[in-house]
Amino acid sequence: MPSPGHVSPAAPSPLATLLDLARTQRMSLPDVFQSAERLNAAGKAADAAEIYKTWIAYNDAHPLLHLVHFNLSVTLRQMGDLPGAINALRACLKLDPDFGAAHINLGRALEDGGQAAQAIQQWRIYAERTAHSTPDLLKHRLMTLQHIGRVMENAGLMEEAEAALWQAIELRPDKTEAGQHWSALRQRQCKWPILTPSEHASARSLIDSMSPLALGCYADDPLFQLAKAYRYAKSFVGRPDTSAFPRRAPRRISGTGERLRVGYVSSDLRDHAVGFALREVFELHDRASLEVFAYYIGEPVARDETQTRMKAAVDGWRDMGALTDAEAARRIHEDELDILIDVNGYTKHARTRIFAYRPAPVIVNFCGYPGSMGTPFHNYLIADARVIPPESEIYYSEKVLHIACTQPIDRKRVIAERPTRAQAGLPDDGFVFACFNGSQKITAETFGLWMQILAATPGSLLWLLTTNDTVDQRLRDLAAAAGIAPERLVFAPKAPNARHLARIAVADLFLDTFPYGAHSTAGDALTVGLPVLTFPGKTFAARFCASIVAAAGIPDFICRDAQDYVAKAIALAREPKRLKAVRATLATARETSALRDIPGLARRLEELYRQMQAAAEAGKTPVPDLSNLDLYYDVGAELVQENTGWQDEAAYLARYREKLAELDAYAPIPPDRRLWPAPSGRLFG
Repeated sequence: MPSPGHVSPAAPSPLATLLDLARTQRMSLPDVFQSAERLNAAGKAADAAEIYKTWIAYNDAHPLLHLVHFNLSVTLRQMGDLPGAINALRACLKLDPDFGAAHINLGRALEDGGQAAQAIQQWRIYAERTAHSTPDLLKHRLMTLQHIGRVMENAGLMEEAEAALWQAIELRPDKTEAGQHWSALRQRQCKWPILTPSEHASARSLIDSMSPLALGCYADDPLFQLAKAYRYAKSFVGRPDTSAFPRRAPRRISGTGERLRVGYVSSDLRDHAVGFALREVFELHDRASLEVFAYYIGEPVARDETQTRMKAAVDGWRDMGALTDAEAARRIHEDELDILIDVNGYTKHARTRIFAYRPAPVIVNFCGYPGSMGTPFHNYLIADARVIPPESEIYYSEKVLHIACTQPIDRKRVIAERPTRAQAGLPDDGFVFACFNGSQKITAETFGLWMQILAATPGSLLWLLTTNDTVDQRLRDLAAAAGIAPERLVFAPKAPNARHLARIAVADLFLDTFPYGAHSTAGDALTVGLPVLTFPGKTFAARFCASIVAAAGIPDFICRDAQDYVAKAIALAREPKRLKAVRATLATARETSALRDIPGLARRLEELYRQMQAAAEAGKTPVPDLSNLDLYYDVGAELVQENTGWQDEAAYLARYREKLAELDAYAPIPPDRRLWPAPSGRLFG
């Protein structure tokens, strides 16, 4: 028995015991990993790092030491110790220069540390080391090339990014991620033809890899657009584990006076075209009948006017950019929404998987994406009847509900003082055609129409937004090849939004693109009195501009087809008095037009939300129609290789029906509500 006053030595802590084992070389490599994993799982990353560091210090001759350095780097990244992670990865590669995962992670760490050039160099080193082929090396080489392309694209080095991504495509043409970025890059650079098959990458594989948004810029094919969205959702969203997300039944609130709870989800609820479109809508929602939540899933922004206004306008603002898709869905579920609105669709930084968890009883596609989502969980799509007339509803998996104009605008946007033409970089004389759409929307066919217009209107100019010096020069060279003096193409530099809105008013006529037309850019032009000339196609993206032009009160500027578009543009350039009268019409009808009836839009949206809620309570929420979309995809992938330009609807549908008949003759196709109803006499089980 210890004597009075004697204190027994304290037993060593579990961590001290583990460190002693590591220090005395009594801890095997599996024990190192298991011990560190247990500590990490318990939230003790710092202790796990100490285990790794101690084992490394006293086991420097171990043949697999590089793996411990690698795991240490992962733990240090989780702790926020970026320099420590970089050092650990370099130590790993010093021991095993061919360890692909370390090359990839080191590049990512350097990129996150603001060293993009070093990141690219790191990945290039590995790409060169893996020119020979094994399955593991191929996988890591593919990831490396994709990372190089991604970082170069973000840095604006489009030519270099395209080259890296093409290497990835030829390495694995069946992997669509590299091809998705590659085709979009070529569109932004106006490199025609956009798709350039090779011995290793077929035209079909390049089409398969296009994103739905890029396809919208490539072809006016609404059936293939729907089927592409459907396949994209299956590939990139998939079917997440929803076992922890029980479907919530609709609340019974109709007629009770209780507020309807709606939420808008987007990465663009900021100073962005989508944010500009929605911020006044948020402000005008009837808060007495509607409880509005905004879920921001984008990157953090500072001193953002749009977010300031939105936060003041909604009942709940949630920053969810740092949450996983499942965590974000759970956060939305906790708010007990009745209706959830997807304002991203398949655009940059979209988080479509959040909606796959069905965190609300009703999910709506609105405002952010020009097309159908093609998922089993988007129930409704809101648009106007010009964008989606009744006969076009077969091109959408959602139930379509109508508003007066699909493009909301903010009537409070600040517009700077209008500059002179000289201040805008234009000559004082001459007719100025303009297009302020992104360069990815300019196709070879659209550019050819513009060259016809310039050729018939001597002294006129075409005013475009700059992309970069290389792309601008490419367009000038193409103009010269078409017999148009290259100096007749003038490129507007980037400018703050208020100044950009002011300067576009000095042009004479806005020329739309096809098949992906102007959206917010058309709204901007008409807001400052610049007439917009367009011709609609069949897809949402190809009809949107016509809707905006009609809503502004000048439906005569909607042309029948490409030939009518060219003829009207030439005639308007020769009749300045007519254009002056149109500008006067726009000015007179500005505040009473459907385009600027944002209070009416807010009321109509609320009416539609109540309609959706009543249907949900009655068990009548529409189920998306996805029937036969794999077949429509195969047909569309074949037909889009034959034609991407304008085609009248009757001929377009006839092509599809002909191909479907060929497939049906081989193996009967189940009926659907689109182009393949059940033939008389055929029985279906």
